[in-house]
Amino acid sequence: MVFSSLFFTFAFLPITLILYYTLGKRLRNIVLLVVSLIFYAWGEPVYILLMCASIIVNYFLGILLGKAATARGRTLFFIFSLLFNVGCLAYFKYAGMLIKTVEALSGVHLLAAAPALPLGISFYTFHILSYVIDVYRGKIRPQKSLVLFALYISMFPQLVAGPIVKYADIEAQLTDRSITFQKFHSGMNRFLCGLAKKVLLANTIGLLWSEVKALPGAELSVLMAWIGIVAFTLQIYFDFSGYSDMAIGLGKMLGFRFKENFRYPYISQSVSEFWRRWHISLGSWFRDYVYIPLGGNRAGTRRTILNLFVVWFLTGLWHGASWNFVFWGLYFGVLIMLEKVFLEKQLKRWPQAVRHIYLLLCVVIGWVFFDFPNLGDALRFLGTMFGLGGAVFINAQTIAKLEAYSLLLFICVIAATPWPKILGLSLRNKVYRASYKTGVVVYYCVLMFFSTAYLVGSTFNPFIYFRF
Repeated sequence: MVFSSLFFTFAFLPITLILYYTLGKRLRNIVLLVVSLIFYAWGEPVYILLMCASIIVNYFLGILLGKAATARGRTLFFIFSLLFNVGCLAYFKYAGMLIKTVEALSGVHLLAAAPALPLGISFYTFHILSYVIDVYRGKIRPQKSLVLFALYISMFPQLVAGPIVKYADIEAQLTDRSITFQKFHSGMNRFLCGLAKKVLLANTIGLLWSEVKALPGAELSVLMAWIGIVAFTLQIYFDFSGYSDMAIGLGKMLGFRFKENFRYPYISQSVSEFWRRWHISLGSWFRDYVYIPLGGNRAGTRRTILNLFVVWFLTGLWHGASWNFVFWGLYFGVLIMLEKVFLEKQLKRWPQAVRHIYLLLCVVIGWVFFDFPNLGDALRFLGTMFGLGGAVFINAQTIAKLEAYSLLLFICVIAATPWPKILGLSLRNKVYRASYKTGVVVYYCVLMFFSTAYLVGSTFNPFIYFRF
């Protein structure tokens, strides 16, 4: 089940909210746990058993970690937990990648079949690992309630696509959270914004990228290649940030406060800044549980480079069981290494516009490696982008695509910046209060109407990050 569906929006969510608010405070966590398990089982009826097993195993391991009388005992329980959780993730997510790699290197066809990828396993495994690591470090106490621990892992707003929520950030909210009309209203508006991002912007601009990718190489012009990858650059942002907005909004409607996951990453002026604004919860997870424990930047330049290499290798690998994701991760790792070691002072001297163009160029090139599983295909597409291989600069198909999509591209570019929010705040300060409130209500009603109309009339509703 996905948030951007008619069934979720008009059946699952309303029923959940009715039960959540009418059955009383004492039963809210039980209701939320049950509907979360139903939500997951709706799309993964088999692999819900895997998630439940992970919850039970790690619940008891957390208790044992808290009760262990010796440091050796704590370490043994901790190592067992790491082996269990990382082992499950590695088997279900990376077994197929390993089989294909061995077959490619050896030329021998293996009879072993790769298991299907359980929905959201990367996200809920990282939730579990953050809990176990923080219990081991003594930063949090083990959760004694199996219901509350299971709720933390399986809560449907952040279960299948994040944001990655650390246990310490919502520990208190699991037992005591305030629910007000203002918070519910804010959450509903945030959900509608995310839904509109997903179905009205990501899905529609994604069609352009799909059309460009389907073109034979001989028909692909230089400008068409750039238009296509810019479309994907916008699609993946609205796709993932829209889903994060929906998750944060749903959390507010249920009384939870999740941290922001995106802060207008495409306005950045360096690669390092981009990754402080893009998928913030993942970046902070790797910083807190990998980069800093390895020594961070405190042990000299060589060790910093090694630590960055490890983090970005794992970041790429986390995104998908394919070597193009590893290459993509290392590509950004190298750029960040160069910025930290050589370019940091130089970048500050560059004009702001030049820094911004540099960032966008690096990111757009990175998305080519991200979306093409085959490195050869990615390099050929990049060659076309830069006029190699005899590609013409523009052709009749390019003009036709520009005529069809230029307005949508313009809207998406503006929507990826803080300008709409700044305009809204400016209107709030200048327009009569009652008129502003009426305008806001009309705005969200329009978003809901057009989002619903799209879902009714279209079958193109992909979600890029579900495969991670």
